[in-house]
Amino acid sequence: MLSDSLVLIPTFNEKENIEKIIRAVFALPDDFHVLIIDDGSPDGTADIVKHLQGEFSGKLHIEQRSGKLGLGTAYIHGFKWALKQDYKYIFEMDADFSHNPSDLIRLKQACIDGADVAIGSRYVKGVNVVNWPMSRVLMSYFASAYVRLITRIEIQDATAGFKCYRRKVLETIDLERIKFIGYAFQIEMKFTAIKYGFKVVEVPIIFTDRTEGTSKMSTKIFQEAVLGVIRIKVDSWFRKYPRANKVS
Repeated sequence: MLSDSLVLIPTFNEKENIEKIIRAVFALPDDFHVLIIDDGSPDGTADIVKHLQGEFSGKLHIEQRSGKLGLGTAYIHGFKWALKQDYKYIFEMDADFSHNPSDLIRLKQACIDGADVAIGSRYVKGVNVVNWPMSRVLMSYFASAYVRLITRIEIQDATAGFKCYRRKVLETIDLERIKFIGYAFQIEMKFTAIKYGFKVVEVPIIFTDRTEGTSKMSTKIFQEAVLGVIRIKVDSWFRKYPRANKVS
């Protein structure tokens, strides 16, 4: 294994995007590996990935799960897989091009420069969202304000799902104790990293809504985030977070 960087991409019915996003990552000047975590997509997403593995041998990996088990559990699965290898930087990224693959380089550089977690932030410099209806923009923006109010963490884009973790962060966090599977998962991971004393920085990005495929956002996922924030905060009152040794 030559690369020190692994990009985790969870998928469910992403046949329109999956080959293009994989090729876009591998076209970058920096060397990234990719792990697809597919939740039993009936549209053949996994078959496309397996076909591409012949072209990108040793760089493209796939883990198939038996059904739609949730975003959070997909990332936890990917984190555990990555920690069994020698990757130093582990990324979260969507398959639908809402996250620009070229920003992977900027997130990694932020970690090289001293961050433990680098977040691709839509809101750290104004509101940088393209093709979302205003109702969705407002919901997302005020959700982050709500998270800051309840948790007291100073993150402008608390639900962001485009991130780079230094390996030590994922080794330190007890992944078995991460409870949530939707947007609350993203909040819980940031909150936990901060409580352990890791340095979390926001890197401004432009978020572009998908143009192909179907969004996985639902009212249930949003409700989990609203109620989950309170649970995350309350649970933290009864838990100790030893300050992490951040040398890795």
